[in-house]
Amino acid sequence: MTKRKSGGAKSRSPSAASIGLSETRPGESSPATGVHHLLPSAAALRETIESVAIAFILAFLFRTFEAEAFVIPTGSMAPTLMGRHKDVVCPKCGYPYQVSASEEVNTDGSAKESNDCLIVSGTCPMCRYTKPLDKDTPYNGDRILVNKFAYQIEEPKQWDVIVFKYPGDPLTDPPSPDRTDSRTNFIKRLIGLPGDTIRIEDGDIWLVDRKDKNKGDNAKKSIARKPGPKLLAMLQPVFDNDYMPRIAEYGWPARWYPERESPGEGRAAGAWQVDNSATFSIDGTAKGEQWLRYHHRAPSPQQWRQVDGQSAPAPIPQLITDFTAYDTGKTREREKAAQGRNPNEFDARWTDASYASDPEGLGVHWVGDLAVECTADVESPSGALAFELRKGGRQFQCRFDLSTGKASLSVSGRDMADWQPTMPASVLGHGSHKIIFSNCDDELRLWVDGGEVSFDKKTAYGDLKDLKNRQPDASDLEPVGVASSGAKVKISHLRVLRDIYYNADRWDQPGGHDVWYRYGEALPDRARTPAHFPGYVDFSLEKDQFFVLGDNSAKSKDGRLWGREFWVPRDLLIGKAMFIYWPHSWDRIPYVNIPFPYFPNFSRMRLVR
Repeated sequence: MTKRKSGGAKSRSPSAASIGLSETRPGESSPATGVHHLLPSAAALRETIESVAIAFILAFLFRTFEAEAFVIPTGSMAPTLMGRHKDVVCPKCGYPYQVSASEEVNTDGSAKESNDCLIVSGTCPMCRYTKPLDKDTPYNGDRILVNKFAYQIEEPKQWDVIVFKYPGDPLTDPPSPDRTDSRTNFIKRLIGLPGDTIRIEDGDIWLVDRKDKNKGDNAKKSIARKPGPKLLAMLQPVFDNDYMPRIAEYGWPARWYPERESPGEGRAAGAWQVDNSATFSIDGTAKGEQWLRYHHRAPSPQQWRQVDGQSAPAPIPQLITDFTAYDTGKTREREKAAQGRNPNEFDARWTDASYASDPEGLGVHWVGDLAVECTADVESPSGALAFELRKGGRQFQCRFDLSTGKASLSVSGRDMADWQPTMPASVLGHGSHKIIFSNCDDELRLWVDGGEVSFDKKTAYGDLKDLKNRQPDASDLEPVGVASSGAKVKISHLRVLRDIYYNADRWDQPGGHDVWYRYGEALPDRARTPAHFPGYVDFSLEKDQFFVLGDNSAKSKDGRLWGREFWVPRDLLIGKAMFIYWPHSWDRIPYVNIPFPYFPNFSRMRLVR
């Protein structure tokens, strides 16, 4: 990561279309809406300018005393922190997303001379349409404040986002004894602390008992769980149903639809009603539980290419994978190489194993740690509302008794029959509520209206003693559900999210130890994983050694890939990332279409989690 002055780098701005604005000038009417844009008052402009000035003054003051400003050059921490990237708005569904543009520049930030390095396409995470990006302008990475004083008064904590000197890049040759003169600043997430043995397996982080670290699969281990605020910040989008109406215009089937007792059966009286493909309502008169189910039917880029010929088959049900839109940007060179080849065939010409097995960028690893988010409008004083997440043949449920407003959790299986954490107080009453229910890191968690709900016992369920839970089955093709039992409810703003998947890679065995999954397969084929690969990788730390990973695991040069010295020594720690104080700026005031150079991008200014 390159260290720069907080205001020294210029940031180019997106076109009006990329932030959802029209091309009308101030004082003109929008051709789409006929709305007359009004100039903001002088007081409003003055307030904006003062806010920007204060932000810069604070940034320089912080740097003088205990904080310093850094700019993020790469996408190794995306989407938590953005490096050099392109902002994209999907022309098919309207979803805004980002793709990396780091390949367009050299390590010193200068542009590469070859046009083959230009990022020319990116794939939408909602509808999977691949958009050409030839004329899109890249933007500089996020600028952040780093607290350099933090680790002088407290020990670093697991899951902190930290800044450090890269231990493998010294200024001197040979390096000085203390190595504090290393050239490059890096930013990663702190995963392992001194004395830990870290295991990466099935996308999760595990702590292995040091006494058992040589016992392989038989070693005692415990999963590392993220604190609530960090988990919410690290969840990745799988599907936002607010964009389904526009996707449906192109003939793709709905992802959410009411569950029926048998194929072809019509909707029963009192069952879920679908409003414009984005909102669902039920009057509570039907008997028994009435389920809405999410079916992960994401079209492939190849199917989108067939749409123009009106012969594209409907997307098949598939597993949720570690697809990341940020990593779908293809250079002109790769676009040329991909033309005229079968996207489902392995291409041995590429040394990047993830690309060789996944040239369309659909993801190669199954992700079973999921979350569901929605707005629930409760319109009845009785009945029940339930949410379900499936993983490896198990059902993980959160159920609300609407007569009391209390919530309870459950996991299917005889071994979990007596496990039922309950919230003793009312958390859900009549009216509108935002609900998030997650099953990540072997723990169920619930948020209602922005606050995490506390239960009467621990909601971490631990080892289910069922190896199948770590392997998908047919139920994982319909992994999320919402049910009403005698309750009048309206459900809107449905989103499916997934946890970060950490790739089990090592410098000495590139290509990973994970099981690969390919689009079109019913389930992953574990037989494709070489027998000598154990399915996990371990990293043991000694005194004053720290292990770091990037949130964008597939594209991060982190401790897994550094070599035999895979740790960060304590003396190379710089500090803790605090705040994104200056994402790339806009060139106009949003929503009023008034030119304003370097207008702040307030929506991405936030604490670093």
